[in-house]
Parts: sequence; structure tokens; C-alpha cells
Amino acid sequence: MVPISLYDEIEITRARKGDRGGLTVTCDHPMVPDGEENLAYRAASLLLRKKGVRDPVLIHIRKKIPVGGGLGGGSSDAAATLLGLDRLFGLGCSRREILSLAASIGADAPFFIYGRPARVGGIGERIKPLDRFPRLWMVLLYPGFGVSTRWVYENLRLTKPVGNTSINFLLDDFETIQQLLVNDLEKVATGRYPQIASLKRRLLEEGAAGALMTGSGSTVFGIFGGAQRAREAFRRLRREKGVQAFLVRSLS
Repeated sequence: MVPISLYDEIEITRARKGDRGGLTVTCDHPMVPDGEENLAYRAASLLLRKKGVRDPVLIHIRKKIPVGGGLGGGSSDAAATLLGLDRLFGLGCSRREILSLAASIGADAPFFIYGRPARVGGIGERIKPLDRFPRLWMVLLYPGFGVSTRWVYENLRLTKPVGNTSINFLLDDFETIQQLLVNDLEKVATGRYPQIASLKRRLLEEGAAGALMTGSGSTVFGIFGGAQRAREAFRRLRREKGVQAFLVRSLS
């Protein structure tokens, strides 16, 4: 798993004692819930209750990551909320405490506590940060609709044993990068949403060395051999009707 330069903004305000409220979470995107279904709300509620914090807290999320795009937006918001509250209230949480809370919120949340390229195992709780990782330039294409993660997993049919795959490779070798990009959930999602497969083809047509659906969809990413090639492809692809395009790079 690799973090990229696309992010939401989380504003956390510590209200004055005596103010009415408790915990309030709002978002500028209409599809994002503001109650207990919101992962940032759940993260804040767990941490504040664990640490006995009773001060009213206001959290506002400015969305930039597409909703339901398979990019871990909700999980990254939850992780940022845990780290932000710990800093704001001076709670002195250990890394282990934060990771334990993150794991109880969602499978991807612990990864975002580290915020660096890592091998991730189990259901997301086994994280081994990588010592080195090259800077990769990518173009993301979001087709304007989300895909239900639950639906994708419910319709996944594993037909062969899962092997112990070793991914020891040089990502600088762009001749073979497409062979290394595998997502077992892609076939499920594209069977119902052929637009995802079309966007993958467009990225390859525009010169991506490799392209793949991210997570459970619906976003597709293409990896390009440098910033200039990625920018040129982005300028063309951003004109695609009904598609949101993002120019990003990997973070380490």
C-alpha cells in the first residue's frame, strides 16, 4: 500500500468548556454521513471516551478524495482525526494505542497512521514500512460513481489457493510494471461497471506503463515514467466527459 498526494482536509476545533455540543462532525460533501457511520466520528468518539475527554469537539471534513472510489478516504480521515485529537488535547497516546484504535475502526486505518509505503497483511493490522520506495507519478481517473466495498467482496469468488507471493522487484523497470499490477477485485467490479475497464484502457492508450483499479473501485490509476509524461496525459484525460482526473505522486 502506498500513500499519494491526494488528501482531504480535517479541521478540529476544541470548543470551550460549558459550550453545548459534545462531538459534532460535518462535511462539505453531501454523500458523507455526519453521524456514527462516519469513520472520523467513530475515531473521535472512541479516543475521547477512552481518555475521558468531555470538552465539546467540532470536526469539519473538506473532501477532495472521491467518495466510494476505493482510495481509503474515510480511513485516512479517521487516522488523521486520531492523530489530530491526540496532538490538540495533549493526550500523549502511544503509537500502539493509536494503532489499536485505528484497527477497531477499519482495515485501512492503521496504514494511514504510518503514512508511508508498506507491506500490509492480515486484515490490515500487520504493517511493515518499506525502507525505500521510488517516487512514482500517476494519473487517477474517477468515473463519477462509487462502488460498494461490501458488494464487491460478497461477489468475489476465489477459485485457486492464495499463494505466498513475493513482490521483490524494481519499480523503475517500467517495461514489466503492468505484469506486477494485480487486483482480484477488479474483475468483479468491471463485470458490473464496464466504465472502469474503459478508463483503464484510456490510461494505457495515453502512455501509462501500467494501470489498475485501486482497492474495491471505482477509481483507476495509471503509472507514468516521470512527471512530464504524467502531466501531459493528465491534461488530455481531464477533458474526459463525466470523469474526474487527478495528477498525483507517491509519498514516502
